[in-house]
Amino acid sequence: MGGPSPSLSPSPSPSPSPNPQLTQQWLSSVLSQRGPSALPYAEDVKWLIRQHLLSLSENYPSLQPKTATYTHNDGRTVNLLQSDGTVPMLYLDVTYNIPIIIWLMESYPRHPPCVYVNPTRDMVIKRPHSHVNPSGMVSIPYLHNWVYPSSNLVDLARNLSHVFSRDPPLYSQRRPNPNPNPNPNPNPNANYNFTPNPMMGAAPTVRPVIPPRAYPPSPYGSGSGTGGGRIPPSPQRHTEDPNEVFRRNAVNKLVESLHADVGVLRKTSEAEMEGMFGAQGVLRQREEQLSRGVKELHDEKEGLEQQLQMVLMNADVLEAWLRENEVKLGNMGNLDVDNAFEPCDALSKQMLDCTSSDLAIEDTIYALDKAVQEGSISFDQYSKNVRLLSREQFFHRAMCAKLRAAQMQAQVASMAARVSSQYAM
Repeated sequence: MGGPSPSLSPSPSPSPSPNPQLTQQWLSSVLSQRGPSALPYAEDVKWLIRQHLLSLSENYPSLQPKTATYTHNDGRTVNLLQSDGTVPMLYLDVTYNIPIIIWLMESYPRHPPCVYVNPTRDMVIKRPHSHVNPSGMVSIPYLHNWVYPSSNLVDLARNLSHVFSRDPPLYSQRRPNPNPNPNPNPNPNANYNFTPNPMMGAAPTVRPVIPPRAYPPSPYGSGSGTGGGRIPPSPQRHTEDPNEVFRRNAVNKLVESLHADVGVLRKTSEAEMEGMFGAQGVLRQREEQLSRGVKELHDEKEGLEQQLQMVLMNADVLEAWLRENEVKLGNMGNLDVDNAFEPCDALSKQMLDCTSSDLAIEDTIYALDKAVQEGSISFDQYSKNVRLLSREQFFHRAMCAKLRAAQMQAQVASMAARVSSQYAM
């Protein structure tokens, strides 16, 4: 990078942004895919990823979303979302565009993305740089202090512009050009591989594979020395004040210490929150068990109350029968066996007649069964008699059911009348 200091010139205006509706439809399509082709993001945050990328493309039209293959250190490849384009940088009151790539890792947005400076062939990364390592990976405080869900890509791009304006990460390089090319644009098919900084927890020492892309005319000049814009020279040429260097190092040390403390505090808070969520789940299970137990006790109480009402009703019936038959206890010696039980009313007498007829028919059918087994009667005669007897038995049983219902109604009415007379007294 020898030679005179390159001159500055404003960066060209960015290319027109694509249709926002098409971008929105494309994001909805790729994020809704299922199966082997699905992107490796959690389902509950895909809507937030879509919103982040749409907001970024609206505020920075040069940064457009796309999918590309990312290669981890262990050789695993995964299809991820990225935003590829430029962010503006204001240096000495002149605006330049810095080419970058923002990779959304599998854990995004709960963890920060990976940002890389993507220089063209006529650009070189400043060494040393406080926020960009020699392989192009960007490390700024906003990424270290990433907080889900408040952090987003728009604020990230704004912080990148601010950081790069204070300390530009790229410079144009002079090199001989034996075959001058009238086109000052860099090779649009050039690919660049970067090795990220191991300090970043999202993807330590990884090498993303960046697909070929066409860049707009470089705002930093072609490096041929024949005119055009130039990136400002590296400030390393000037001797810095030792006090200023000491102050900056002290501030950086304090910021690193603060970042470490914030990281420890965040991990502790997350562990406490996980414990509270676990305790909350256990309490909910116990609440459900207690609710079921209370409901079972309530149902059992209602069943016992119904049984108690039935027992009290039967006790009242037995007491009434004993009071009505106490007079007959003295005449037990002269009591006829056939008249030991007398119906108390017409319904009871009819019930007794129907029940006796039913039992008599049952005995007759049993006798016919024995007779047909012994061969005393023919089968035709047996079937004819059984059919007639069964028909008669059916009518007797139906009448018993009706009489039983009528008796129950009469008992309930009698109990109601007795209770009303007691309250009247």
